[in-house]
Formats: sequence, structure tokens, C-alpha cells
Amino acid sequence: MANLPKIALGAWAWGNDGTFGGQLSNETLKAVFEKGLEKGFKLWDTAYAYGMGTSERVLADFLKNHARNEYLVSDKFTPQCADEANANAMSDMIAMQLKLMELDKFDIYWIHNVVGAPRWIEDLAKYYDGKADCPLIGVSNHNLEEIKQANEILQAHGLRLSAVQNHYSLINRSSEASGILEYCKENGIYFFAYMVLEQGALSGKYDTKHPMPEGSARAETYNPVLDKLEILNNALKKLADKHGVGPAQIPVAWAIAKGTLPIIGVTKPSHVDDAAKAVEVVLSDAEIKELEAVANGLNLNVIRFWEKEMK
Repeated sequence: MANLPKIALGAWAWGNDGTFGGQLSNETLKAVFEKGLEKGFKLWDTAYAYGMGTSERVLADFLKNHARNEYLVSDKFTPQCADEANANAMSDMIAMQLKLMELDKFDIYWIHNVVGAPRWIEDLAKYYDGKADCPLIGVSNHNLEEIKQANEILQAHGLRLSAVQNHYSLINRSSEASGILEYCKENGIYFFAYMVLEQGALSGKYDTKHPMPEGSARAETYNPVLDKLEILNNALKKLADKHGVGPAQIPVAWAIAKGTLPIIGVTKPSHVDDAAKAVEVVLSDAEIKELEAVANGLNLNVIRFWEKEMK
């Protein structure tokens, strides 16, 4: 397996689509980027779908001032952004994204979801078949059966599945219960965990007296269950105090302890500092079991509108 860092920094919110509230200035995001490199984080996760190229363009503007060996880029083919009637949709999308980001190759490239499957993984396999600059190939938002199918298609072209990226957190462990994590472990596949902090719901920042700002999809999802989330956040704070960190570091440390590579969305330099602290936290088996027991007792369903439960 390639040598990847313990955490990837996510540029979803850099698409400036209002998902996380408000618009982000390039000046602010540049400070985030520079802080990331300063703290040793070199893997950046983006997608054309994040603001229809906005996230990629912003990230590209920062990358061009640095040597290629200073960073890794994880990008995605989103089926909904492609012209399915175009026989060259895959190669056209990759060419467009590489040009947009002023790169000659990606380090990781994903099929973003299963819309149109298995056509797109087949097209991706054909595109990289025999190419020396093939990135790590991954699939996102796929269940176990779909992951196995993708791997078989890639292997038929002399390639292999190297990464899986799914929603995974203390309150959404369906990728674990369904056997996906075990399959990845057995087959040397990285498992990238996105929404480990549930868009801030597990950061300790929000509670029934301090709900998420109304008007966003995340507020609609988490505000109605803040009473339950308070229980978990209290457990996170207790453990955070024990380890001398903030509550937001504990879910990230938990995800690393579970053998996954968390993607942490960063919109402020302090988010990068928090990620760096999380890497240093080592949770015991007893602490992990205690956290999971609290989370399981809440019986929450936080599967988002674009997702499915991994069965």
C-alpha cells in the first residue's frame, strides 16, 4: 500500500455552496492551506461536484506555489456531473479536472457514488489500463457488494481497488457492521471515513441551548436530536479532558484507532490545529468500547439524503 498520512484534509466546504454556512474567502482558505502544510498534512480531498469546480480551483491556486512532492490530491468522478450520453465522459472529465487543477496526474481518484454503476468503474479501468501514471483508485458511497464488483472489474484490467470512502462515525457505523471495514483490512484497501464529526454535531460546539444555525441541511438533520447528541458529547468531553484535548479530537482519534483514514473538513486554521492534536491522541480499547456503547444507546439514524445504509 502507498504511504498515506493518518488524516486527509477535506475541501468540500471550499465549494462555497453554503453547506456549512456563509461564504469562505480565498484569504481565509489560503491560511488554512498553509497551516495544513505547516502541520505536515499533505493529502487534500476535493471533487468537481464541490461547487462545480470551485473547490478544485481554489485548491489549485494554492498548490501551484508548492513543489509537487509537497502534496497529494484526492479527486473524484461524480456521475451526476458527467454527460452519460458521451462515450468519452470519463476521459473528458479527467482531462477537464486535471486542466482545472493544473496537474499532470491525481494521487487518488474516486468514483463518487454508484449512480450508473458499474459503467463508470469500467470506464475508469479502461482509461487507466496500462498507464504508468495510474493513481490509487477508490470508490465512495458503495456497499460491500458494489465494492467487490468494482474490485473485480479493476482486476480484470490489471488494476486493483485501493480505497473506499464512506460516511463513518460513532453514530454511523454501518460500514463496519456490514463487513466493509473487514473486507478493506483483508484486501489491503484504505478506508477513508468522511463526516467523522457529523458536520460539527460531535464537536461539542452545539447543544439544545446552542443549536446549529437554521436554514441548512445539517441543522435539519441534527438539531432535532441534539438532546441525544448531548449525551454523547458529554462522554466525548469527559474523555477529552482526560487526554488534555478538546471534544472534537476524540471522534477523530477514535476513527484512526479503528484503522480508518478520516477526512476532516477544514475552513479555519484552528481546524487544522485540532486535527494535528487528534493524531496524537491514543485511545485504549476500553475507552473505544465505552464511547461506542454510549453512541449505540442513542439509536440515531443520520444517513443523509445522498447516502444509503451499508447493508
